[in-house]
Amino acid sequence: MIKELAQDLVELIFDWGYLGIFLLMAVESSFIPFPSEIVLVPAGYLASEGRMSISMIMLSGIGGSLLGAFINYYLALLLGRRILEKYGKYFFIQENALKNMDNFFQKHGAISTFTGRLIPGIRQLISIPAGLSKMNLGVFSFYTALGAGIWALILTLLGYFIGENKELIDLYLKQIIYIILAILGIIGFIYYRYHKTRG
Repeated sequence: MIKELAQDLVELIFDWGYLGIFLLMAVESSFIPFPSEIVLVPAGYLASEGRMSISMIMLSGIGGSLLGAFINYYLALLLGRRILEKYGKYFFIQENALKNMDNFFQKHGAISTFTGRLIPGIRQLISIPAGLSKMNLGVFSFYTALGAGIWALILTLLGYFIGENKELIDLYLKQIIYIILAILGIIGFIYYRYHKTRG
């Protein structure tokens, strides 16, 4: 039922064109769980038919992802810290944990934001610790856009080249996610070794 409602919403929003993609990706990137593949894969398919432009899909997708990320970032920045400092002890979150998070994001905020945007389940949530730790907005925006752009391009190209073959899209998407996780693991290992040798 939820999937059918989501599909109906997508069809409705697609009537709005690129603005619809922008709004749906903003929803997907905020704290509301909404799968980006049901937005960008159909958009890629429409691009293959000449009914949409890949460049405009990308601009709309990245713009919407940034808006959703900013919502999470500013909610965490303006409200999150006060809430955690007041009620965090009830969830076993101590004050030193917030300080450790601040230190971590000061040193590793860029790579954490970039890699987080490419990991399913973490993609929407990575903006929250960034906001809590008051990560530099320019750095946050750049790496959010970079990670969101790579993900948007993957989904759009899947729709463009495979079209409406849902089974094949699901298969390739799983394989791509595994490849991305493996690449991110390698990047993380190299990053760790680099900072360890410097430290």
